[in-house]
Amino acid sequence: MARYRGPKLRIIRRLGELPGLTQKACTRDFPPGQHGPKKRGNQKSKESQYAVRLKEKQKLRFNYGISERQLISYVREARRRKGSTGEILLQLLEMRLDNIVFRLGFAPTIAAARQLISHGHVVINNQRVTIPSYVCKINDSIGVASGSQKFVKNSLEKFTNKIPASHLEINEEKFSALVKETVSRQGVGLQINELLVVEYYSRKV
Repeated sequence: MARYRGPKLRIIRRLGELPGLTQKACTRDFPPGQHGPKKRGNQKSKESQYAVRLKEKQKLRFNYGISERQLISYVREARRRKGSTGEILLQLLEMRLDNIVFRLGFAPTIAAARQLISHGHVVINNQRVTIPSYVCKINDSIGVASGSQKFVKNSLEKFTNKIPASHLEINEEKFSALVKETVSRQGVGLQINELLVVEYYSRKV
């Protein structure tokens, strides 16, 4: 399944707030559909356990902008490592370069961060990196290539609702940052129940 390129607010209405997907505010508090909101007299049908798990899985896919194949790969990697599979899965996604560039405020969305990286505007340890899925490590120094700082400056000025990231140390004047530690569960920038995602893939992977 390829990355989603359709209406983003439609996804927000269905899944809830996804800061990595879009910064636009949704004014409609009901799911998308051709018949509009249900009448108050009708009771909302209860979601099945499968539907609840699927919804949480889709939150990860759309927020981090990854394909189904990529997500399955991350789940498999999380299972191979020692510790809580759900937390490790979130750490793998949060430590991706495109997500960290977004969390630093260098880009308004993860998709914009991915474009910034792909076009060669981001450097790690003074080396240009063009792979958005690069997993950042502790003590990695992340910066903006010479001549590309104007793109980041515009984002930093406009992007005022950054999600706090205590595992990153940013120097906005130098357009650089340092990865101090692996992100903790509390530092994940998304409201998600990762256990439901692990359960969703329990029989699929």
